[in-house]
Order: sequence, then C-alpha cells, then structure tokens
Amino acid sequence: MAGITDLSVLLATMEPELVEGEFVYSTVPASELENSLRLRPLGLFHEAEGLTLILPREIAQRAGLQTSPPMRQITLKIHSALEAVGLTAAFSRALTKAGISANVVAGYYHDHIFVPAADAERAIEALRQLSAASRGS
Repeated sequence: MAGITDLSVLLATMEPELVEGEFVYSTVPASELENSLRLRPLGLFHEAEGLTLILPREIAQRAGLQTSPPMRQITLKIHSALEAVGLTAAFSRALTKAGISANVVAGYYHDHIFVPAADAERAIEALRQLSAASRGS
C-alpha cells in the first residue's frame, strides 16, 4: 500500500495520537550496539559520535543511562509517503507557533513527533487545530 503524498489530504486527515508513557533520548558508544538492542529501543540512529537511542524512560533509568529530559510521542495516524513534501514543515510551523520543540522520526507508515512531556497536550491541540484548519480550506 502506497503512502499519501498530497499535502492537503495529509493535513486534513491526519489524526495526532498521544502515545502512552514517557520516552528519552540517550547515547552509547557504537560498540554497544548488540547490548543496546537488548533494551528494545523504539528508535536507534548511528552517528559518528555513537548510537542515539530512543527508549521508554523507565528502561533507560534501569540501565543507568544518561538521558534527555522526558518526551512524549505523538504519532500522526495517516500513512504518509516518505517522499511527501511539506508535511514536516507544516506541523513544525504549527508547533513553533505554539512555542513547542519537536523531534521528528519518520517511520515507513507514520511520522512520530517527540515533544517535551510538559508540552504534550498543547502539542496535540496545535496539531488538531492545523488539521481542522486544513479541512476548512
């Protein structure tokens, strides 16, 4: 099934969903890849400096890792194509206008936005307003 590329359709029909729990970013040396996989990270990215892991907060704490401040995950419930143009820019603008930082991870089916835990409800509202405004135009 191919993802949607039409920006107007993506914005009008996206449904932001707040995922249960808090998540953190952490980093470990690249040589720790095998051990890190045992933590079952939600996301993993190789960088020159090491591995970035996105983990449930409690798992990172139990592993004794240094972490970012707690984040909440918002999943946009629409199958956005990886080659879609403008979706990230549109929701980034909406969150910027609300004064909310965003860290975006694109999966094959959905975009996932990590926002500071304290701003999660405001972020959901900003994204719902963006979608509603897109339906109205």
